[in-house]
Amino acid sequence: MKTKKQDYSHLSPKQPIGIFDSGVGGLTVAKEIKRLLPNEDLIYFGDTKHLPYGDKSKEAIIGYSTRITNFLLEQNCKAIVIACNTATANALTEVMELAAGKVPVIDVINPVAEKVSYEIHNNVGVIATKATVNSGLYKKSIRKHNKWIKVDELATPLLVPAIEEGFKNHPITHAIIYNYLSNSKLKNIETLILGCTHYPLLIDEIKQYYGNRVRVIDSPNIVANHLKIILDKYHLLNESNPKPSYHFYLSDLTKNFEKISKKFFGKTIDLELKVL
Repeated sequence: MKTKKQDYSHLSPKQPIGIFDSGVGGLTVAKEIKRLLPNEDLIYFGDTKHLPYGDKSKEAIIGYSTRITNFLLEQNCKAIVIACNTATANALTEVMELAAGKVPVIDVINPVAEKVSYEIHNNVGVIATKATVNSGLYKKSIRKHNKWIKVDELATPLLVPAIEEGFKNHPITHAIIYNYLSNSKLKNIETLILGCTHYPLLIDEIKQYYGNRVRVIDSPNIVANHLKIILDKYHLLNESNPKPSYHFYLSDLTKNFEKISKKFFGKTIDLELKVL
């Protein structure tokens, strides 16, 4: 059966890109999108009131994700990036159904899984939230493209709260990282996927643990490149925009989000409280 060809001719390159996550993690994706697509306006929704998503039920995650998707559609976004692995693993189908025929949806798992499956990887480890690991989506997605790759997934639930509390290069994160990465499940891996968009904020500490023994995948870069390909395919790349705008909506204003967003995007960004 042929899939219906998508038609996004009703959209304009001048419309903003919508991005959402449970908190600060999606900023790692937003930062890469800003770097790769410097002419694009961005609207970001951080659901800081409900984080972490990783210990919530599938039904709750679907509820949060669909409400945010509706909000981003109301903001006239031309594409929606689910910059959250847990939301992707539990609510991708529902988000895509909501956006069907309206805007393209880009997630953070499938582009990474596809890239890894076509490169030289034999033993792949994934660290992620409990909800992402329980979904098994990374393993399914990778093995759909390459059934010979061995994939081991490990839930690492303490990392998101530590990051959201602002711990970085700290004895607390060092201890958590050592405890998780020394787990026997990850003993023989040669590649590690950071299966949560928060985790790249600790990428230097993770690489320090491994030295040069394990390749750590830069997921935000892969996702931003995939977004660029999709926008180009549908003639939606903004080629000229001398003063792009970056607007951030949060369901709960937090100091750590303010600190990281200003570090990534400069001090002139808009932060607005929005409870859905």
